[in-house]
Amino acid sequence: MPKKYFVVGGEYADTSFTTIAAGHKEDRFGPFDEKDAHVCWRALTGKTVDNAMVRYFIRTEGDENADQWYVVGGEYADTDFEVIAPGKSLETHGPFTRAEAMAKWRELTGKTVDNAMIRYDLATGAELAGRQG
Repeated sequence: MPKKYFVVGGEYADTSFTTIAAGHKEDRFGPFDEKDAHVCWRALTGKTVDNAMVRYFIRTEGDENADQWYVVGGEYADTDFEVIAPGKSLETHGPFTRAEAMAKWRELTGKTVDNAMIRYDLATGAELAGRQG
């Protein structure tokens, strides 16, 4: 049976992205196959890029690694953020708890804020395994 993927998130109370903001509910889209989940995620994050309190994540149904988080990214070839720049490699930091991953993400993005070609994202253990598999 193929895995089911969901895009979940919404507006959060703070940048720890653990508690949905008062008066809001968690959004959940899906189920999708993996490719369509990423299409949905990109569309949602593109629409909400100007609100730092909104975040969406891709989850799988029955994800046994949901409590393991990684920070993944680096320097990309262009602003599609799909191909790593020549001579560079994809960085993977973790595993972390969600709070630890957020702290690492803040650290890395703070150091690289002046380079528009560098991007880091959060991924669960299952999402990371899917990228590598």
